[in-house]
Amino acid sequence: MTKTLVRAACPHDCPDTCAILVTVEDGVATEVKGDPDHPTTAGVLCTKVSRYIDRTYHPDRLLTPLRRVGRKGEGKFVPISWDDALDEIAARLKPIAARDPQAILPYSYCGTMGLVQGEAMAMRFFNRLGASFLDRTVCATAGFTGYKYTIGGSIGTDTEQFQDARLILVWGGNPIASNLHLWTRLQEAKRRGATLIAIDPYRSLTAEKCHQHIALMPGTDAALALGMMHVLVKEQLLDHDYIERHTIGFAQLKDRVAEWTPERTAATCGITVEEVVGLARTYGRTAQQGEPVAIRVNYGVQRVRGGGMAVRNIACLPALVGAWRHAAGGIQLSTSGSFPADKVALQRPDLLRGKLPRTINMNTIGDDLQREASPDFGPKIEAVIVYNANPLAIAPDSVQVQRGFEREDLFTVVLEHFLTDTADYADIVLPATTQLEHVDAHLSYGHLYMMANNAAIAPLGASKPNTEIFRLLAQRMGFDDPAFRETDEELAAKAFNNKDVRAIHFDWESLKRTGWQKLNMPAAPFAEGGFPTPSGKCEFYSSTMLADGLDPLPAYIPNYESAASSPALAARYPLAMISPPARNFLNSTFVNVQSLRATEGEPHLDIHPEDAAARGIADKEMVRIFNDRGAFVARARVTARARAGLVVGLSIWWKKLASDGKNANEVTSQRLTDMGRAPTFYDTLVQVEKVVA
Repeated sequence: MTKTLVRAACPHDCPDTCAILVTVEDGVATEVKGDPDHPTTAGVLCTKVSRYIDRTYHPDRLLTPLRRVGRKGEGKFVPISWDDALDEIAARLKPIAARDPQAILPYSYCGTMGLVQGEAMAMRFFNRLGASFLDRTVCATAGFTGYKYTIGGSIGTDTEQFQDARLILVWGGNPIASNLHLWTRLQEAKRRGATLIAIDPYRSLTAEKCHQHIALMPGTDAALALGMMHVLVKEQLLDHDYIERHTIGFAQLKDRVAEWTPERTAATCGITVEEVVGLARTYGRTAQQGEPVAIRVNYGVQRVRGGGMAVRNIACLPALVGAWRHAAGGIQLSTSGSFPADKVALQRPDLLRGKLPRTINMNTIGDDLQREASPDFGPKIEAVIVYNANPLAIAPDSVQVQRGFEREDLFTVVLEHFLTDTADYADIVLPATTQLEHVDAHLSYGHLYMMANNAAIAPLGASKPNTEIFRLLAQRMGFDDPAFRETDEELAAKAFNNKDVRAIHFDWESLKRTGWQKLNMPAAPFAEGGFPTPSGKCEFYSSTMLADGLDPLPAYIPNYESAASSPALAARYPLAMISPPARNFLNSTFVNVQSLRATEGEPHLDIHPEDAAARGIADKEMVRIFNDRGAFVARARVTARARAGLVVGLSIWWKKLASDGKNANEVTSQRLTDMGRAPTFYDTLVQVEKVVA
């Protein structure tokens, strides 16, 4: 028996980007485990990825190309050869491209986070084709935009420093479920005497284990940050030296936050005045004692109308109290901006040859697939190529998404591992490899290590890497550019710009052997200022925002759907709904792994006892959640984990694996955020009623 150990990296949309060791015996992967030497992974994988062998060798794995033979959505297919699949795709795409290549749309996101298998060869193909651009904003661009206006880039506190903080605000996140290795650091900080405070509408697993939980209403985080700043200014809990040397706009900020008294803040957020004042005092006084104070702000904050502004407001707090002076202080939204990924070399925008195609926002795909050609919109979408994504499950306003993909005149190609909700609507399904079967290079948005993924096993069946599929499609379309002849190894060697001081030691051959390598970054990136903003300072007042037509100061933007902004709508649909990640799923990945789905059980809706009693709903009864956009059913869990006025549906279930064939995105909206063109999944009002048998 031949037994080898292969270095790999987790490809999934999670900040931890774990270093993995794969045991291979006679060409078969038999075990995956965390690399004990990697400082972030420390030998531990989450429950999901520890089952990666089950996913790779799943009995339902797609191993040959398929052609649809039933109606769209039925999931009826017959196997075909790769030659037949590629010939059919090219035959359908060529006449569309001849009329207007913008009628062809890619749809992808972070089914893999890899720089090679994600958007390298794929973007080369679509750039050469001249297809419509996809605005890939379904996750975090609202917060990234607000953070960038303030801090200058997605750079923040190093995860490896958090255990030395004395106060940590976990704001809008549940790291136990979705950032496990940060939670390990937070637990160590707690053992060393740190105070942990969770700010979240829902009493998540993380909130339960913090010293305090502040359960504000969804979409009011910006107001809470303004109220905190009011108290910090009024009580002089400030680092005036840091403000003077490393910020701009404090005088204007001071005037703005004067409006946000604790009373106004508490009323807006649905919490007490004591919570507002106490939070601000704890934050400011701990910093004034010379102790590190840190904030981990996560993506839940930004999935509302004012989500970008909310992150901007929160990002102002560390500069006010001088938290950036400490390696364990400051704030972390994402570390991805620390990486000098060479996307120009990987994606080759020069292949556009001067063309500037239109852009389709991935969050409005439901409406856009149903639009006719017009001067404002451009050509009708005639073909969609889906890879690394499952829009029928994850895109908002699912009723409209399904209607769009049901079009018989829409040619749809899906690259996948399984027959997902989206694959059921495909004309052609192409079998893609999993992470164990291909080469890739990774950055992280939760630590500072460049990562290598070596192929541990040969592709199963007739599956192929995304890169190879797009090379073959390029050949069939007649593209003979040298860019389509580069190998995955050659692409990976271009992943990071080693002329940048942060990755000056990057060498692909070396990285493959070691598996990971830390960036060359200072422990406290903004201890002496040097923010990557136009001014070089933390910008409380942003001239860039003003030029972009936005309020240049921190502000509060209420939800589209709330009692304050839409009283008539709230009268019909009085409950706010959020749909954060279920612990055993990752977006819609892993839902079809039986052991993980069995742990989740079935779709649930957490509802507060007062709200349940008012509707005659008992624990474990089936309920219908609905609004004007749609409806779905779930089993009620009557619990104070959901604050009054809020219901929580942990997501994202494959629709076909739910009892009614629907999920939480039946009721979410295609409306976009204040900045960043991002989704408003948590800006949703619903009503709930008991299902009558």
